Amino acid sequence: MNKNFIKNNAFLWALAALLTLSLAIYQRMTGPTYALKGKTVLQLPAGEQTVRYKFDRSHSGNDNHSVQLKVPDNSWQGTLEWKRFKTSDAWTAVAMTFANGELQGFLPGQPPAGKLQYRIKLEALQTGATISAVLPDEKGIVIRFKGKVPPFILVPHVIAMFAAMLLATRTGIQALVKPTELKKLAYWTVGLFSFGGMFLGPVVQLYAFGALWTGWPYGTDLTDNKTLIAWIVWLLALAMLHLARKPARWVLAAVFVMWGVYLIPHSMFGSELDYNKLDQQKVMTTSG
Repeated sequence: MNKNFIKNNAFLWALAALLTLSLAIYQRMTGPTYALKGKTVLQLPAGEQTVRYKFDRSHSGNDNHSVQLKVPDNSWQGTLEWKRFKTSDAWTAVAMTFANGELQGFLPGQPPAGKLQYRIKLEALQTGATISAVLPDEKGIVIRFKGKVPPFILVPHVIAMFAAMLLATRTGIQALVKPTELKKLAYWTVGLFSFGGMFLGPVVQLYAFGALWTGWPYGTDLTDNKTLIAWIVWLLALAMLHLARKPARWVLAAVFVMWGVYLIPHSMFGSELDYNKLDQQKVMTTSG
C-alpha cells in the first residue's frame, strides 16, 4: 500500500477525531444536566472572602442527593432550601451540617424525571455582624432525578454514539477529498447510529425515565427528536449514494445535520414529571 496513502489516511482520521473530540467536550460542558460552577464574593470586616460552589443538575437513582459547599470554618452556617419544580409549593428549609470544611445538606429523592429547585442561604458570623448571601441566586437551580441505567446498556450507547459521530465526520471529510469512496464509511455510520441512537437510546430512556420514546409525536424531548431527524437524513443520504449523480452533497448535508444535532445541548426539553398532575391523581385515588 502506498505510504503517502497511509499518511494521508491517518491524517484524515486524526482530523476527524479532533473534530469529534471538540464536539464531545462541548456536549459535556453544555446543557441542563451539566453542573453549575461559580463563585460569590462576600465583604467581611476582615476583607473579601470568595466562596466557590458547584451545584449538580442531575442525579441518578432514587436516593437522596447530597449538596456540599466548601466554607472557611464552622462559623459559617448554611440553610438548604428546596421545592418541587413548577409548583406553588413553599420553600422547604433544611439546616446544613458542617464537617471537614464543608456544609452539607440533602435533597429528598424523587421519582424518575422529577425536578427540584434548590438554593443555599449562607451566613457568615463575623465580629458580631452577620453577612449573608444566596447561592447561586434567589431563583436557585434545578436538578432532575433519573433512574440508574445499567453499565452494559449505557457504555455501549455512549461508545456507539461517539463512534458514529467520528465516522460521520470522517465520511464528510472523505466527501470533500475523494467523493468516490463513501459507501463503506456511510454504511458504518448509519449502522452505528442506528444501534446507538435508535435502539440503545430508547432503552437508556426507559431505564432513566420509564418511557421508551418521549419525542415526536408523543412529547418534546429534544434528544429524541434530534436523533430521529439525524437518522432520517442519514438514511436519505445512504439512498442517494445509489440514486444521485452527485451523492457527496447528500452526505455532506447529513454530516452537517449530525453536527447540528451534537451542538444542541444534551437533554434540552427532556422528560419532566408533572407534579401538579401527580397531586391530582393522588387526590382522586384518596377520594375514590
